[in-house]
Amino acid sequence: MLFSFRIFHSICVFKRSRQLHPMPLNPRQMALIQTVQERGHMSIEALAQHFGVTLQTVRRDVQKLADSGDLTRFHGGVRAGDSTTRNTAYRVRREAHSQAKRRMAQQVARSIANGCSLFMSIGTSVEAVARELLHHQDLRVITNNLHVAQILSVNPRCEVIVAAGVVRLEDQAVIGEHALQFIRQFRVDIGLIGISGIEADGSLRDFDLREVMVSRAIIEQSRQVYLVADASKFGRRAMAEVAPLNCVHTVFTDAAPGPHFEQLMQAHGVQCRVADAEEFTQTPTPSNTAQP
Repeated sequence: MLFSFRIFHSICVFKRSRQLHPMPLNPRQMALIQTVQERGHMSIEALAQHFGVTLQTVRRDVQKLADSGDLTRFHGGVRAGDSTTRNTAYRVRREAHSQAKRRMAQQVARSIANGCSLFMSIGTSVEAVARELLHHQDLRVITNNLHVAQILSVNPRCEVIVAAGVVRLEDQAVIGEHALQFIRQFRVDIGLIGISGIEADGSLRDFDLREVMVSRAIIEQSRQVYLVADASKFGRRAMAEVAPLNCVHTVFTDAAPGPHFEQLMQAHGVQCRVADAEEFTQTPTPSNTAQP
């Protein structure tokens, strides 16, 4: 399929990785990662019982996931490979909390009017929103996420403007100084961002400083900022600060984040919108009457 993007001053420089891409994960291995991340750590025996497979099968799965860096082994068990310096692998993030992301995305889409100008940043939650905008009309979307550009390119009533910069091969994110300068040319109605973590002090945090700098530029150049973050992001630590919570106008999430974060958002005048499972639909809603 050929995709036609309107690109202003865009020159994408592709970094070549010397390492081979890891082997694809099967559904059980994806579920194993998510289960360990939710519980923090589990024994090999508990995992075998949970998935109804043999100890040998679990050991093979755990070894593969440890080799790829998705999990960390210890004697008799495994723990989440999360750290403050490296994000979870893209393929895992893409599959994790998929229903929650779809619910949030539909709520975000209902809050975006036809005819809006948007920044859409890096992240699997933002990509989920892009899928829910396929029936919107007269949008102008500026993005540093090639997945978002590809998704929205099939909407003939949506103009997609792709940032210049260096393409990060793992997740097709466009980052670096060129992307930063490119984004600063624009001023848009809504900046739509994802985030790796929201710490207890309310700071929005991420892992890659180049990505952080682009996210800051998006926040600075947006009249309103929408943050899409599932409940697992609240309290999660990451090394680099993107911005304080009060830079966000509305947080879209899938579950109440708890009293501490609710009080923080209230104190900073940040609206929190929790996606309602009862409003979740299996197909995108074509109508759109909401105002940003």
